[in-house]
Amino acid sequence: MKINDIRTTFLNFFKEKGHQIVPSAPIVVKNDPTLLFTNAGMNQFKDWFLGNEKPQYKRVVDTQKCLRVSGKHNDLEEVGFDTYHHTMFEMIGNWSFGDYFKKEAIEWAWELLTEVYKLPKDILYVSVFEGSAEDGLGFDQETYDLWKQFVKEDHILKGSKKDNFWEMGDTGPCGPCTEIHIDLRSEQEKQKIKGSELVNNDHPQVVEIWNNVFMEFNRKADGSLEKLPEQHVDTGMGLERLAMALQHKTSNYDTDVFQPLIEHLKKLSNLNYSFTQPNTVKALTEVEKIDIAMRVIADHVRAITFAIADGQMPSNNKAGYVIRRILRRAVRYGYSFLNFTTSNIYHLVDTLCIEMGAAFPEIIAQKEFIKNTIKEEEEAFLRTLSNGIVKLEQYCSDSQSKTVKGSVAFELFDTFGFPLDLTALIAKEKGFTLDLEGFNKAMAIQVQNSQKAAQVEKTDWIELTTVDNIEFVGYDAFKQACSIVKYRKITEKNKNYFQLVLDKTPLYAESGGQVGDNGKLIGTDNEIIEIQNTIKENNLIIHIVKHLPQNLKQKFEAQVNIERRNA
Repeated sequence: MKINDIRTTFLNFFKEKGHQIVPSAPIVVKNDPTLLFTNAGMNQFKDWFLGNEKPQYKRVVDTQKCLRVSGKHNDLEEVGFDTYHHTMFEMIGNWSFGDYFKKEAIEWAWELLTEVYKLPKDILYVSVFEGSAEDGLGFDQETYDLWKQFVKEDHILKGSKKDNFWEMGDTGPCGPCTEIHIDLRSEQEKQKIKGSELVNNDHPQVVEIWNNVFMEFNRKADGSLEKLPEQHVDTGMGLERLAMALQHKTSNYDTDVFQPLIEHLKKLSNLNYSFTQPNTVKALTEVEKIDIAMRVIADHVRAITFAIADGQMPSNNKAGYVIRRILRRAVRYGYSFLNFTTSNIYHLVDTLCIEMGAAFPEIIAQKEFIKNTIKEEEEAFLRTLSNGIVKLEQYCSDSQSKTVKGSVAFELFDTFGFPLDLTALIAKEKGFTLDLEGFNKAMAIQVQNSQKAAQVEKTDWIELTTVDNIEFVGYDAFKQACSIVKYRKITEKNKNYFQLVLDKTPLYAESGGQVGDNGKLIGTDNEIIEIQNTIKENNLIIHIVKHLPQNLKQKFEAQVNIERRNA
């Protein structure tokens, strides 16, 4: 099956099971301060899981663009060196919001894999949550018993909290999960060692292909678990890994997801791709370096293209810096191993649009803009690479020792954007060693300073009352009688302030390029609280104040600062 057929089959299977097909959310997250990027299919449904919003549908199926290069889920360093990790990947999944639960999710997963996709049953293994004393949770016996209807018991494995309790981040919806793994090794290899011994052990041909998460809890800021209002199902299957299994390959990069891009790279570089499995225990061969470079670039250009299409330009801040880092990583591999001394990577956008444009038309609509953006970034960083090489070569020429100081390597990295691995490579070619310890110390100091400057702590919301919805009246009024629904304390750069949510408000939240309103709250006892800003977070209109009212439950009048609005 080709990748587009695999995707369509999945969506239609669950559509027949009563699921609504919904589009992918943007890969760039704009309304959730806990995430820079969509890193899982469940992100766009977070408020449905938490009960902050009423689900539009009880059952949903989709394919979600995901990016995992920062925070809790970070696969960047594995990309290209192994055969199954990616920066950007497609997560196909089915969802239940307070409707079906474990029984249906398990039955349908098995039906789709073995009866529709016709994967052999004997190469599939499942893992079940063994429990966690830390969280006061026991073994998931119900899931184990459900799997026994379909799977031999020696193919049902107990999994730790690390592997079988899924969490989006440090806080938020979470729950036990059951994973489905596939053993794609040769029969000869299977005779030597059982597949069960290789599950979750980073074997490139024994990989997880589907995760069924049973969302039951919300992880609070203090680390404790609380029950969600309803039980939900959140499943995710990496489309690239499924394609590897269905197309009888041993690498995601050998499927039709990546091969058109790699073929294009072969033409641009006049080099071959050898389908090597890198041996990272010893020094890489020149052939392996070329293969890794092509895998890295093929992977990275997808992530960059979709991020730009969703509105995230490469920059030096936050999400923009991550995208720039991915792009520069691709440029560095092309420069070092494919002889790309001029911009070439942007040409791959044409091939990507041909292969993925039908499923994601946004990349076709912005193709020329994406190409120009990547081309400009390539050209700028290629100049940086040239400047860094000149500076490093001058240092090596003048040095009295045969060591590149850590401070010099860090200056190249921090000031010139020169990758550490390229510094190490050039140093080695010149017979120099790299003071890695000195570099790490300089990096640690910078990271520590950055963390101190950017650290933000939030307490859990303290609710004073319950309302069905927050009403914005600012189009018709600049004053409004209101009550405080909930509040929380924020600590940022060792300074405290508070966030308030009102049941009705005339203050406009920052959105669409327009700044948020400021104003004041006037209590019934004439206490005045200045509102410094208004923002929107998780579909809540939030007002920022320096201190809390003395009587939180009194009635207030919220007033907009008219001069700010008119400006």
